[in-house]
Amino acid sequence: MKVSFYVLSESKAQDFLGFICQLTQTALNKSSQSLLILIDQQDALLSTLDEALWAHDATSFIPHQRLLDSNIGDGANTDTSHRENTAINPINSQSLAPVLLGSYMPADFKGIVLNTTIHPVNDFIAATNNAQPTRVLELIKPDANSVQEGRHKYKSYKQLGYELTHFKV
Repeated sequence: MKVSFYVLSESKAQDFLGFICQLTQTALNKSSQSLLILIDQQDALLSTLDEALWAHDATSFIPHQRLLDSNIGDGANTDTSHRENTAINPINSQSLAPVLLGSYMPADFKGIVLNTTIHPVNDFIAATNNAQPTRVLELIKPDANSVQEGRHKYKSYKQLGYELTHFKV
């Protein structure tokens, strides 16, 4: 699996939502795979990112949906209030948007993961059924805590033999 680390400059870190939206749009433009944005369960980023994806571009939006936590790991419960149907979840034949926001990885997920949590993605893979992400995007802010978390993730991924790249943005 490929893991790309994006080491953010101060200016990119200040517009964290904007950078996530930009990276999400780029990933959608370059791939036909679904994109899962992992967010810590109690993080306010979930709501603000949900709104930002609808308003990122004045002439368009990024179709997405929030995964709800009541059925963690089975992929069955989603918030469909803002959804563009593009894919079918093979587990329950429920339509899914190309971008998913959640604090867990749905069962049988195969796509790109943009990880905003402090945990390596393999922690989420181990907690679900048959998930096989094809690529992981990690965001590292310029503060000391984020850098330390990034180093921990880098070591974890390296031990697993993943292909690692990093970009300074």
